[in-house]
Amino acid sequence: MAEPESTVINTNVKQKDPSKALVIAVTTRAIFDLEEEHKLYLEKGKEEYVRHQQANQDRPLPPGTAFAFVQAAQYVNEKILESNPAEKDLFDILVLSNNSPESGVRIINSAKHYGLEISKFCFVSDEDSTQYLKSHGVKLFLSADRTDVCNALRRGVSAALVFQQEVQAPSTPLRVAFDGDSVLFSNETDQVFQEQGLEGAVQYERAMEAVPMGEGPMKAFAMHLGKIRKKFSQEESPIRTYLVTARSGRDMGIRAIKTLREWGLAIDEAFFMDGAPKGPILAQIQPHIFFDDGLHNIQGAQDVGVPSAWVP
Repeated sequence: MAEPESTVINTNVKQKDPSKALVIAVTTRAIFDLEEEHKLYLEKGKEEYVRHQQANQDRPLPPGTAFAFVQAAQYVNEKILESNPAEKDLFDILVLSNNSPESGVRIINSAKHYGLEISKFCFVSDEDSTQYLKSHGVKLFLSADRTDVCNALRRGVSAALVFQQEVQAPSTPLRVAFDGDSVLFSNETDQVFQEQGLEGAVQYERAMEAVPMGEGPMKAFAMHLGKIRKKFSQEESPIRTYLVTARSGRDMGIRAIKTLREWGLAIDEAFFMDGAPKGPILAQIQPHIFFDDGLHNIQGAQDVGVPSAWVP
């Protein structure tokens, strides 16, 4: 039987309605840089880790990969509430942690130190903390643990693996970049490409041009993001979204655009890279987070300092 979770409510921030909000769960290692502490945990064990966290509970943790993304989501909330103080369709950030409540004090203090608008901290001693995602209405889960991410995806929650890296916090608005196949869209064309090569994939896309692609693991999150974005005019929107795909625009772009149109998902900018490296264009966009299923693309993004999340 699963251990109960211990949830700490942060009463200093406006409480969101999880049935209306876009709930994003981040693990402590995704939002803060806990690599030294994680190494201590692996080498010296849980007791030594807890002792270290308690001894340093008033020392803020450095920002991690998802930190700037959370800050930018907070900025969007501020803009929404400026125009409509009664609005319920907001970002709701919660921290899901395998820390015990005793070692969690440092996590809460760090969030308060940076003024992060995090409403709930869930400290779960069970091995698989992802079992609590659905009960909190989570639409996106970011973790530094691959098993967590795979478990979340199996539970039908959009999820991605963040790698710890040095991140320059980009300025607002919130910028989110998505790969296409196997991320926003299903992996059907990827499978054809694996079996029949590029020419086969191109022919398949031409034949299927009028048929919308299936849903990828990030579609539900992207749709809710798009819903929030529609509250603003394009000029005033605090959210910008990007499609950065290896597809060629000439041969495989039309179906992607028609699929987005069919879904009613407006994307601000689309880049059809025709297999070229994505790093240079991502360096120009400077997204707060970039979702891709290809580890070589994640590496390319990391090389130019872009916070990246892998969708396995």
